[in-house]
Amino acid sequence: MAEELRFGLLGVPAVFDADGEPQAVQGPKGRALLVALLLEPDRVVSADALKEALWPGGPPASAHASLQNHVTRLRRLLDDPDRLRAVPPGYRLRVGDDELDVSVFDRRFARARAAHAERDWATAERAARAALALWRGTPLSGLSAATAGHALVQRLEEARLLLLECRYDALLESAATGTPLAEPAAFLPELTALVTEHPLREPFHRQLMLLLHRTGRQAEALAVHRALRRRLVDELGVEPGEAIREAHGHILRADTPAPTTAAPAAPAPRSVLAGGRQTTSSPTRLPRPAQLPPKPQHFTGRAAETERLRALLTGAGRDGTPPVAVLSGMAGVGKSALAVHAAHALRDEFPDGQLHLNLHGATPGMTPLTPGQALAALLRDLGTEARHAPDAADDTDAAAALLRSLLAPTRTLLVLDDAASAAQVRPLLPGGPGCAVIVTSRSPLTALDGAARFPLRPLSDADSAALLRAASGRAGLDAAHALVALAGRLPLALRIVAARLAARRALTPDALAGLLTDCGDRLHHLEHDDLSVRRSLDVALEALRASGRELDRDAARALGVIGALDLPEYGAPLLAQLLRLPLRRTQAALDRLVDVALLDETAYRRYAPHDLVREFAREHAGPDAESADREALAWYVCSARLALLAIMPEGQDRRDRMGAAPPCPPCRRFAARPQTPDGLDSCRSETVSASPPFSTIDQAFTWADQELVNIVTLTERQPYDDTGLVPALVRNLFPYLQRRGRLTELARLGELAVDGARRAGDRRATAQALTDLAGHRFMAGRAGEALALNDEALALWRDLGETSCVRRGLNHRGLLLEGLGRHAESAEALRQSLALARTLDDPLSEAITFSHLGNLYEHTDARAAIAHHERSLAIGEGIGHLVVRQSAHCNIGYARLTLGEPAAALAHFEESLRLHGEYEDWHGESQSRLGLVRALRELARHPEAARECALLLERAEHRGDTHMAGLARHQHGLLLHAQGRTREAYAQWEAALAALESLDGAGAKVVAELNDLLSLCNERSI
Repeated sequence: MAEELRFGLLGVPAVFDADGEPQAVQGPKGRALLVALLLEPDRVVSADALKEALWPGGPPASAHASLQNHVTRLRRLLDDPDRLRAVPPGYRLRVGDDELDVSVFDRRFARARAAHAERDWATAERAARAALALWRGTPLSGLSAATAGHALVQRLEEARLLLLECRYDALLESAATGTPLAEPAAFLPELTALVTEHPLREPFHRQLMLLLHRTGRQAEALAVHRALRRRLVDELGVEPGEAIREAHGHILRADTPAPTTAAPAAPAPRSVLAGGRQTTSSPTRLPRPAQLPPKPQHFTGRAAETERLRALLTGAGRDGTPPVAVLSGMAGVGKSALAVHAAHALRDEFPDGQLHLNLHGATPGMTPLTPGQALAALLRDLGTEARHAPDAADDTDAAAALLRSLLAPTRTLLVLDDAASAAQVRPLLPGGPGCAVIVTSRSPLTALDGAARFPLRPLSDADSAALLRAASGRAGLDAAHALVALAGRLPLALRIVAARLAARRALTPDALAGLLTDCGDRLHHLEHDDLSVRRSLDVALEALRASGRELDRDAARALGVIGALDLPEYGAPLLAQLLRLPLRRTQAALDRLVDVALLDETAYRRYAPHDLVREFAREHAGPDAESADREALAWYVCSARLALLAIMPEGQDRRDRMGAAPPCPPCRRFAARPQTPDGLDSCRSETVSASPPFSTIDQAFTWADQELVNIVTLTERQPYDDTGLVPALVRNLFPYLQRRGRLTELARLGELAVDGARRAGDRRATAQALTDLAGHRFMAGRAGEALALNDEALALWRDLGETSCVRRGLNHRGLLLEGLGRHAESAEALRQSLALARTLDDPLSEAITFSHLGNLYEHTDARAAIAHHERSLAIGEGIGHLVVRQSAHCNIGYARLTLGEPAAALAHFEESLRLHGEYEDWHGESQSRLGLVRALRELARHPEAARECALLLERAEHRGDTHMAGLARHQHGLLLHAQGRTREAYAQWEAALAALESLDGAGAKVVAELNDLLSLCNERSI
């Protein structure tokens, strides 16, 4: 199996090459990144978690860009672009079952231990040896010192020692039975070294004693025992264990070979002190309860969970404690059905019986059982007479002790259904290693130590359709049918839908889907007989409302606000504003809603309800939903302004964007103390009480990444807004949207901002909204539309007398006209802009204008263009402006390509991208990376060009940048064509043309080239 390995953590983190040899990842941050991804194999790891792994002491301001650089290097090492993909909110590394050495090690470990328990010595030795062969040193070596204490490292090191014990047991036992697997003397040095390394680990001492005894070295065997006993007594004050004492006795008697493993003792009748009275309980006389409810009809899906449950529950007793599985999830997700289904499948594994008890933690109309009531029921079901049992209500501890004593010598399965809390379950748990427990609860019962947790999600579309078909008898329902989504893929809702279809043959699935869609009261139609989604949810909400705890009542109020806002997801700061509660108290309320399964925590401190819970929350929203929207919008305006202050450097551009309107109190305080924004979270402004502070650019980006989907949803619900809130929000958010390259959202928000500003009659807001929308059209390759919007904005800026904004509008006009081929008009606009910049004494504006003039000169004199770009670069270096320097290097690179100097161009593109690592800006980065691909292609460095092109395409598609994706596909096609892969190139060019053919400006040249390439291919019948 070693040849299938791809990744390694059993030693220095490594990537295995094609020959199966581990190649260590260079650099501590590269290793930290690989480890963080491999600890969550084939799952999305958030960017925040990765930054924390790379910078344990706190990420620097450039962490986001640096993380992307480390990801790029890891991709190059993997040499497989699809291995490591960006998946919001982070990255996912694809890892197969047999590709990670830890996973293979765990499977071989389990196989060795199982064979050891069955005394299959040959299999145990072979599996243990195979697992140990994967060991390359201390797991996670080469990282920070804190890694040595990582739980995974400790677990794996303990597993290694257990495997060594298992292997030596197998070798000793096989030798004792006359069929040795190896010469005993051959492993004597290894055991001696292990005893020295682990002086208190008794199994190694026992094995060494027996090995010495069997090889005729009795005196040395006794010396090992004396040294161990002296150490244990002196250091710990304890005598050696029973296994050591037994081996010692056999050596002293020098009789038959001592057993290498202890045989399990037969369970004997035991005396139990219960409630102060001694009673006798014999396991042979216990009843064999068989209390499981009938198997659930039409049980569907959950194959992976069922297999995990079997593996967990049949591993009983290996570490001396009974396994406990907690199945958790929202109402109706199928917790009880899975528990009963799995329990029936495991009946043969628990021959002493199966107990089932409904704890009524969330049963409509019923009070949860107390621990005393539950204990009394279980003791009664086990046949304990009331006169011999303690009073469970008065002496819960004694009753729990009696339950543990009765179950200890048995193999019994307990199913504790619908638990309310860990405190309700804890006294009911058995102590014997042969038992096992399945608990179901809406809460994951995190206070229940040692339990394995199985959080259940709704079914997949395919499993949902299968359940509908089986339970309704309607064969035509498939995964795409609307009923699947309308029932939220929730087993309870699906069963209700199926029951309605089965009860009324005239009711077609399409008709029922129409009822659920059109009535506006979906929960009303998700009731049938005693089944009701709403009633199941009501139990949790009413318990919160009626609770004597302030936290529970806060949670109930929070659910109402969630229903009123009806946003895709939620964070505590926004809800704190609407609830008028402190941030910490709001956070606790949201966590409480998660605990009772009325919310899901989709990411750290980000929450979203299931679709049917969302419907339920709307019913409890109250009449002030419109007011909630306006208040939320005002909060987003102020918070986005704080993000703008963190993202945009101080200067004329920021002053122009913020305008003349006075900022709200938190913004004033931020602007006054930009380096120390402490205390912003305690601001008590009337408008915003929980605006987030942003002490770094990364914090502002992270906040905007999280909230963007809510902002779009909220603004789209304001089509006739005349308050000016929407234009203000988009104006504050534009720097983030532009630099992140969020073109899809920028297009929609830009249009809404223009409409809102015009409706409010605010000419300045209209001019800014038009300017921003023109910026989107330019980035999207639609230069003609951008020019029309910019000219309209420019006229307004002139009327308003905003000289700085006029200068910026002229600069934009020159850039757009150059792209449209109107060079004389472009030159005139840029000259006017340059004159205004000098009047304003604005070196940054001068630098930008020189950059645009350089682009213009490139059409006629590339060397003159380079001279202008170098002037821009000199100003950028003088004022320390990263964006100007990035842009200058990128533009010089393109001018060098025009001169046919790809090697010189390459150096400038690489420098531009290096600077982008310090200051994220998607438009600049994408242009630089596109130039890098062109330079590498012209230098015939095709593998590197292909990797960079794949990265550019992935990032463009992730951002919805159709324009840049089309340009990347154009280059990809050229690379494929150079390799003779003409058919694949043709497909890329077709896709590129579809993305670019509606564009104008510079993109028109690429469109013409694509048409020529496709025509040439067609002429050659390719």
